[in-house]
Amino acid sequence: MTDGLCGKKPVEFGHGFTLVELLVVISLLSLVMLAMVSALRTTAQTEERVDLRLQRNDEMRVASDFLRGILGRISARKLVVPIVEGESQFAFRGEDHELTWVGIMPARYGAGGRYHFRLSMDAAPSGHALVVRFIPWVDDSVPLDWTGAQAHTLVTNISELTLQYEDAEAEPPVWTPHWLIADRLPQRVRVGIRTANGPWPELVVAMRIAPGSDPVSSGAVFGGSQ
Repeated sequence: MTDGLCGKKPVEFGHGFTLVELLVVISLLSLVMLAMVSALRTTAQTEERVDLRLQRNDEMRVASDFLRGILGRISARKLVVPIVEGESQFAFRGEDHELTWVGIMPARYGAGGRYHFRLSMDAAPSGHALVVRFIPWVDDSVPLDWTGAQAHTLVTNISELTLQYEDAEAEPPVWTPHWLIADRLPQRVRVGIRTANGPWPELVVAMRIAPGSDPVSSGAVFGGSQ
């Protein structure tokens, strides 16, 4: 049909998209949405990994500081009760997976003073945990009852705890997993911890006699020195 005045066919409007074009547009939108979801998921996973790393580093720092505090000031007071032949003359027992000793509780963690401590890997609801138990020291003749001790969990979800002790009198110094020397104490202890995320850096703590805390232990041999 032509226009009677100009003899031209009028312009037609309203041409729509074909089905193929719509499918192409939908496919492109789907790809864009998929890319956005993937980017958001990656961002969320990255944030989660960063949070876990920060939490792990914080847990490591707190546990290391606490262990340095209670292992760095130990008592060299000799036992006044008869001891079994071959056992330590001190309130100290060093095994490969457990350590018991008498030390000084840092005041910032509660009431200061002398305590019996035990460091071990204990069963926990979510696996195993590094736990330190402590009882106020009263008298060497009082048998220890660890069932009534206070417990503080240092690290959760651990799979392995290894302890070694340095004999400073040997040349060169020797590390041993069992402290069997009765008349002196180790100079340093090495703590190895492994968690589900891998091993922690080894923690080596110098075990020093708390000055003035044991007036009767002036003759104690500690790490090969008087």
